[in-house]
Amino acid sequence: MKVNYIILSILFLFNSCISLRVANKDVKNTSSNHTNSIKFINSQENIDRGYPFSEATVVNGIIYLSGEIGTLDDGTLVSGGIEAETRQTLTNIKNKLEKMGGSMDDVFKCTCMLADIKDWPLMSQEYKKFFNPEKLPARSAFAGSGLALGAKLEIECMAIKRD
Repeated sequence: MKVNYIILSILFLFNSCISLRVANKDVKNTSSNHTNSIKFINSQENIDRGYPFSEATVVNGIIYLSGEIGTLDDGTLVSGGIEAETRQTLTNIKNKLEKMGGSMDDVFKCTCMLADIKDWPLMSQEYKKFFNPEKLPARSAFAGSGLALGAKLEIECMAIKRD
């Protein structure tokens, strides 16, 4: 019995080592332009407002946009409820991506945080207007207990960085 346990343990370790070696070969990045780099992106407005985060980071060719709410250029929250906030939030995201040389077609994942999950249907109706129906990003949505500035919605996105 003890011999079987030892043999199984050795086989398990051997298999693990082979799997790790294969996995390392599969994930090795051969692209020289994006290898292990992080770029922090911040506008002067974001810096002047003293926010404790970057607006976006670009890591190995992927844009990670910080959560965006429906603020106007002066930093105030748009009025008009969940539909207006969704429109403004996604307009802000679109504008940031365009400043970085991208578009909404580059977005592959969004996370939507709602103050009230009952707003999900109306938010989703507005949300869909910003994406090609054949290129809808993967998405998660959930409700929390409160968002910055009393917003009804916050959305963060991940997108491909076009060179």
